[in-house]
Amino acid sequence: MATAGRTIRQGAIVGLIAFASVAVFYAAFDVLAARGTLYTVNLLGKAVFQGLRDPSVLQMPIAPDFTAIAWYSGLHLVLSLTIGLIVTGLVDRAEKDPSQGSLVLAVIVGGFVSTIAVVGVISEPIRPVLPWWSIVVANGAASACAGVYLLRVRPGIGRRLNPFVI
Repeated sequence: MATAGRTIRQGAIVGLIAFASVAVFYAAFDVLAARGTLYTVNLLGKAVFQGLRDPSVLQMPIAPDFTAIAWYSGLHLVLSLTIGLIVTGLVDRAEKDPSQGSLVLAVIVGGFVSTIAVVGVISEPIRPVLPWWSIVVANGAASACAGVYLLRVRPGIGRRLNPFVI
C-alpha cells in the first residue's frame, strides 16, 4: 500500500508541475505579445465552454471572462492531475517489470502527442493567437519539468524506460 500512496502523491505532484509549467508558459507568452497574462486562458475558456468559433472576434479587444478563465483553469488542473497519475502508474509498471519499459515510454510519448493533437483541435478557432508551436512548446516544457522531478525521485527510471537514455 505504501507504493500506491507514493504513486498517488508523486502523480499529483507531476500533474501540478505540468499544470504550473503550462500556466507560466502562457502567462509569459501573453505578456510578451502585449495581451495580458490571462488572454490565452480566457480565449480557451471561451472556446471550450462558450463555443467561441468566430475568429473575427480576435480582431477586437476581448474583456476577460473570469468565469471562463476559472472553468478552463479547473479543467486544465483536473486533466493535468489525471495525466500525472497515469504517468506515475506507468512508471510504476516499468519499475516492477523493466521488460515493459520501452512499451511504457511509447505510451507516454503517444499520450504527449495525443494531448497536443486534442488541444490543437479544441483551439482551432483561436489559431491566429495560439499557434501550433506554442502548444508543442508548452506541453514540452510541462513534460520536461515533470520528467526532471520523476528522474530525481525515482533514480534509474530513465534506464528502465529506455536503456539508451540516461
